[in-house]
Amino acid sequence: MSIEVVNESGVEVDEENLAALARHALDALRVSPLAELSLLLVDEEAMTELHVRWMDEPGPTDVLSFPMDELRPGQMDGGADEDGELDPALLGDVVLCPAVAERQAKEAGHTTRDELELLTVHGILHLLGFDHAEPEEHKEMFGLQAELLTSWRDERGRS
Repeated sequence: MSIEVVNESGVEVDEENLAALARHALDALRVSPLAELSLLLVDEEAMTELHVRWMDEPGPTDVLSFPMDELRPGQMDGGADEDGELDPALLGDVVLCPAVAERQAKEAGHTTRDELELLTVHGILHLLGFDHAEPEEHKEMFGLQAELLTSWRDERGRS
């Protein structure tokens, strides 16, 4: 599984932790080991530009997801070529804004690291087609998000 983390935010972030978390979530969701994911961390100005351009909403946001291939849990390969070889699946990009995450973490009473972990999983779930617009969708997505974060933190002896 290829996970690229690019930090253009100007904020020091544990990039290895976010990549490991992304791998954990994708493995738990049975995404093909050939899948490719990009995590991009940006400053508030860049996130504002993306938020306005793609969501037509003002100001910066915490996370945006830009899916590439249509994938769903349990059937996460990128397809096969004529020889039966699996093609890598390009999941897409998750864009995070650590400055916004830091403010939200303070409001929620936890660390910026915890908030960035939550947002990473949230963004990955959006890439995989999950949404939270309707009550049932919200329940499913946030339940899965909580399960993934709990299993991640349990593996590392964190609660």
